[in-house]
Amino acid sequence: MKIAFICDWLTGMRGGEKCLLAMCEVYPNADIYTLVHYPENFSGEFEKHRITTSFIQKLPGNGRTFRHWLPLFPKAVESFDLSGYDLVLSFSHCVAKGVKVPAGVPHICYCHTPMRYAWDMRQSYLSGMNPLKKRVVSLLLDSLKKWDRSTASRVDHFIANSRYVQQRIEDCYGRDSKVIYPPVDIEQFSVSSRHDDYYLILSAMVPYKRIDLAIQAFNQNGKRLIAAGGGPDYNRLKEMAEPNIEFVLDPDDAMVEHLYAGCRALIFPGEEDFGIVPLEAQACGKPVIAYGKGGALETVIGLDDPDTAPTGVFFHHQTATDLQAAIDCFEDNTAVFIPQNCRQNSERFNQTRYKSEMTEFIQNIMAY
Repeated sequence: MKIAFICDWLTGMRGGEKCLLAMCEVYPNADIYTLVHYPENFSGEFEKHRITTSFIQKLPGNGRTFRHWLPLFPKAVESFDLSGYDLVLSFSHCVAKGVKVPAGVPHICYCHTPMRYAWDMRQSYLSGMNPLKKRVVSLLLDSLKKWDRSTASRVDHFIANSRYVQQRIEDCYGRDSKVIYPPVDIEQFSVSSRHDDYYLILSAMVPYKRIDLAIQAFNQNGKRLIAAGGGPDYNRLKEMAEPNIEFVLDPDDAMVEHLYAGCRALIFPGEEDFGIVPLEAQACGKPVIAYGKGGALETVIGLDDPDTAPTGVFFHHQTATDLQAAIDCFEDNTAVFIPQNCRQNSERFNQTRYKSEMTEFIQNIMAY
């Protein structure tokens, strides 16, 4: 079976890339199509596969600035020639699902989310722009939203990465989907019962992640926070922070594991479609302080669950005040968060389960 994998971009190893990588291990002969690929940001994980990039790769830019070409992304993904494939599997949070597939070839989309900045998070992206730029970008997002909705018909079968995204697929596209949770590399992490008296954020530094909330809260409380990651907001967030907040730019795997192992708890202030980072933290035995909306409600067990040992604390309004109240609640209840319980909860999302469910879904489709 000749398979084409389509993904939006390969610029760093985050949750979406880990979903793709797991399927690359199941189907080692599959080809990969992506808008841009920066191999220097990886450790050769995808190099065994033939990778085809779009014309965006040749335009001025790099792993941090290629998004400036967003208006061209639909045309770029539509330019791929997928003749000769038996199956197309797209991994989409932006435009990948809009790829043009030959007639009669099944197209399965593993949907991380409908294009978030064209739908429910557009105001977050528009905030801070001057009126003229906001008007221009608003028109662009309107166009992208129309394209995103219309190209849903190019997908034969949707897979949602959470029940939250399943509902969004229905709301945005009017389509049904099956939920298959992303893989978490549980075996990469060991349970740690120590902490070095700091809280941790591990995230791409973009507006919707709401890292600014955490910086505001920790500026006020003076507690130690380590913010690890990279992205367009890195410099702005660093300028906001008081000296009790440290930044680690683009940590490698060893540093990530070290940071998880030493933290008191993970701070997760954004509304995520799923969110692998909270499960990685729990795999290390660490509780999570999370915004109580989106995928976190499916991966973190709150204090108010009467039937299961808690693995975190939720706050329900995206304000620094509510986040601070959740931190206080966590510190008042630290004894109830048992590292092994956090680990046990994370094991429900292991890689073997993901590969098995995805393979079974694909085989059932191809059997017809």
